Amino acid sequence: MPDTTLTGDPSHDAPGAHGDDAAGYYVPGSPIADTKSPGGPIDERWQTRKFEARLVNPANRRKLDIIIVGTGLAGGSAAATLGEAGYNVKSFCYQDSPRRAHSIAAQGGINAAKNYKEDGDSVHRLFYDTVKGGDYRSRESNVYRLAEVSTNIIDQCVAQGVPFAREYGGLLDNRSFGGVQVSRTFYARGQTGQQLLIGAYQALERQVAAGTVTQYTRHEMLELIVVDGKARGIIARDLVTGEIETHLADVVVLASGGYGNVFFLSTNAMGSNVTAAWRAHRKGAYMANPCYTQIHPTCIPVTGSHQSKLTLMSESLRNDGRIWVPKKKADCEKDPRDIPEEDRDYYLERIYPSFGNLVPRDIASRAAKNVCDEGRGVGPEVEGVRRGVYLDFSAAIERLGRDGIEEKYDNLFDMYARITGENPYETPMRIYPAVHYVMGGLWVDYDLQSTIPGLFVTGEANFSDHGANRLGASALMQGLADGYFVLPHTIRDYLADGPFEKIEESHPAVVEAKKAVEDRVAHFLGTSGTRSVDSYHRELGNIMWEYCGMERTEDGLKKAIDLIRTLKDDFWRNVKVLGTNDSLNQSLEKAGRVADFMELGELMCIDALNRRESCGGHFRAESQTEDGEALRHDDQFAYVAAWEFATDPDVAEGMGTPVLHKEDLVYTAIEMKQRSYK
Repeated sequence: MPDTTLTGDPSHDAPGAHGDDAAGYYVPGSPIADTKSPGGPIDERWQTRKFEARLVNPANRRKLDIIIVGTGLAGGSAAATLGEAGYNVKSFCYQDSPRRAHSIAAQGGINAAKNYKEDGDSVHRLFYDTVKGGDYRSRESNVYRLAEVSTNIIDQCVAQGVPFAREYGGLLDNRSFGGVQVSRTFYARGQTGQQLLIGAYQALERQVAAGTVTQYTRHEMLELIVVDGKARGIIARDLVTGEIETHLADVVVLASGGYGNVFFLSTNAMGSNVTAAWRAHRKGAYMANPCYTQIHPTCIPVTGSHQSKLTLMSESLRNDGRIWVPKKKADCEKDPRDIPEEDRDYYLERIYPSFGNLVPRDIASRAAKNVCDEGRGVGPEVEGVRRGVYLDFSAAIERLGRDGIEEKYDNLFDMYARITGENPYETPMRIYPAVHYVMGGLWVDYDLQSTIPGLFVTGEANFSDHGANRLGASALMQGLADGYFVLPHTIRDYLADGPFEKIEESHPAVVEAKKAVEDRVAHFLGTSGTRSVDSYHRELGNIMWEYCGMERTEDGLKKAIDLIRTLKDDFWRNVKVLGTNDSLNQSLEKAGRVADFMELGELMCIDALNRRESCGGHFRAESQTEDGEALRHDDQFAYVAAWEFATDPDVAEGMGTPVLHKEDLVYTAIEMKQRSYK
């Protein structure tokens, strides 16, 4: 870890100093700081950093090798841009094509401060909305940069041919999203992620054809290679042949997405996992704010214990759909069309009149949980409880006509009908919150470099831009901003020290990394257990959802930690992995991923236990206002929690007591306030 990131004396952070709930579960470490962010006026910082970052001349770029793990919007755009710049890029994904990256599932849109609607938007307002939406737990320099480069993203994507929706005059259209009062979201019906990913994929394939990018599909990163304290490559498994491969480079970029699948049931793709980031964490990359999980309010409700995947309905539907439940419990079994208007509770419009159905995701999710907990949920009972609320388009259809709704949302309505067997044009949709996105991730500085020199992290895999809650349509914005416009400028400052000494596969650090992977694979295949990997994953997910989901308590989190530790110990002794290592073996793939989810889940609970405040998606029952809103404690918790991995030879896989480093959050361009959307 670079010495320049650590500052100060850790003594003031001793456990128990503020009645620390997590005392004994972690070790306090030295404070950490982002030393790469320039000072001065916030609107000049990015230009200052771009100018100060050293250059790499074209001849030297051809001598430098970059590994990029992940081909979603962040990874695909980074590989295309760095390949175009002349670097030698190796691009890895576990899917059979970069086009299958989970970015393709994003539906509603991408934010940009273009102010096409002339409704008061600006770079500063996008910056303000994002910091406020994140409940003042994000880093202001990074967020301002994100808002600043957002306008470039749209121009880039239009030039690539992305078919954004247009209004009658031919200009790009916008719609609004939760947490804001302006229209700044560019969209391509309900297929925005797909269209943006195709644009990045085309740019990537152009560089593959040019020879600057080499693609490795069906390869999963299983270990980070660190030589003399610097990231110098990865160990990957060919998922088809089973071969354990060594890939070396001068720098490694992780663009491997989020870890929402730790909950088992989520809106993430089934293959989404934390392994790439977690293996880096075990090698010294700090994990920041892991407890910050986003629960999306607009998902198709769970129908039973048979499910292994939840389906997201785009948040854009909240532009025209009205959310309600019956006022009377007795009406919950009725056909919603038979419930008169005066007996409906449009609870978001009632509680939050300024924003109504467009409140941020964390607030909409908790409100839905509250009305269902009151016994006013709708839909079929699952384990004795109705977990659903109505998303009703009848007023919008009356106002715009069915054709108008079809033009905006037809593929989303069709998807809902195919999954549920219900016609949303005639009967209100039923929705309920589900795990969707994670704001936590590997700690990075302003250059997107982790605490391991030479390891950069982009997109959802890092923590830097969203605080405790992500506003809708900001994930695609961050992924493309990082890949197209941020990383290519910041990574060159590190690469300017090249060409670097070449590392051979015979180097002891490389041999050790490869052996660790081989031993881990051998353990899974050699354990003659009795339980399937999926059964462990489902049990872990149940623990996480129950005790570290929409509401957390001290007692619940401590219970979860004990349960996870017991489950993890049993997993290492009793998991059953069928098949061999020399062919396609999805059971083996899952075993490694679930092993990492176990450790991550424990750290998430420790992080949530330490943060005795409510902010954004992290809601501690002990910290709320009189009317049930999230209550922050800026005097104690206005910091980024950056966790360092610690080893313990007496514990399975060597996980010991984590070390907490705190990065103070200082705002110079914005005032910290208690959030209100009323």
